Amino acid sequence: MDGKPVASCLVLAVAAQGKEITTIEGLNEGEKLHPGQEAFVKHAAIQCGFCTPGMVLAAKALLDENPEPTAKEVRRAISGNLCRCTGYQQIVDAVMAAAAAMRTGAPV
Repeated sequence: MDGKPVASCLVLAVAAQGKEITTIEGLNEGEKLHPGQEAFVKHAAIQCGFCTPGMVLAAKALLDENPEPTAKEVRRAISGNLCRCTGYQQIVDAVMAAAAAMRTGAPV
């Protein structure tokens, strides 16, 4: 909401009124995935998919504020999301790859 991650289940609809809301579907441009989405796919950071939207959006918010995060900063940024499948390392790897791709324009 307004570029900051929020727990959507805890936000009252009235609090979202007049705010810019970004969902996972709003990140891609047509058929082209956002680098964060692409990195999650390429780095096997998606398994069951339950946590993926929250993880990708948390990563995007981090990279919007800090385009060159450390792994520790990535772990802190995604800490509000629980993943029972990947063990988090693939997620951290994906966010670091997305950061590099966004800075350099290179493929994920």
